[in-house]
Amino acid sequence: MSQERLVVPVLLGSVRSERMGIRAARFVMGLLETRGYEAVLVDPMVFKLPLLDRMYKEYPKGEAPSALEELATLYRRADGFVVVSAEYNQSVPPALKNLLDHFLEEYFWRPSAIVSYSAGRFAGVRAAIALRPILGVLGMPSIPSVLSIPTIGKSLAVDGTPAEAWIEKSAGRFLDEFGWYAEALKAKRAGGTPY
Repeated sequence: MSQERLVVPVLLGSVRSERMGIRAARFVMGLLETRGYEAVLVDPMVFKLPLLDRMYKEYPKGEAPSALEELATLYRRADGFVVVSAEYNQSVPPALKNLLDHFLEEYFWRPSAIVSYSAGRFAGVRAAIALRPILGVLGMPSIPSVLSIPTIGKSLAVDGTPAEAWIEKSAGRFLDEFGWYAEALKAKRAGGTPY
């Protein structure tokens, strides 16, 4: 691990009033912080971004809404992104897609890692599959592994504490892989990027 802390925004994809994804976000944030990373929750319920009309880069300098400026500043500091997604109708939640689509260059040359979940047994894996090409096109390709959490209401407590030992073990391997990619791309970015 490098001497500098990795900065990792955790992008939460749900705005439902009784959303379970906040449990997964809290769980992952705790593990990232235990590793010494700076984990920052990006919650669309807090940022309240409008439906996409103009991307951040399409605003004249200094005229973007304050929420977009705050996120752009965070994303430029980021070394990688963890994306927490439910599965809506075999795809990604609209709030997550909207959150992602407001930016582009700010994601470039940084890895992403997908945490999917569902109330049932399939753990949101179809959303994870749908997310891979989206994240790649945005310039933050996802690592090969996915952390998929089934029956999230039973698997994680409200504060993100896992109820089953396998979750923490799987998450450890998942974050080992993510950390490797984040460190590698951080070093490459320091030497310059193709554009």
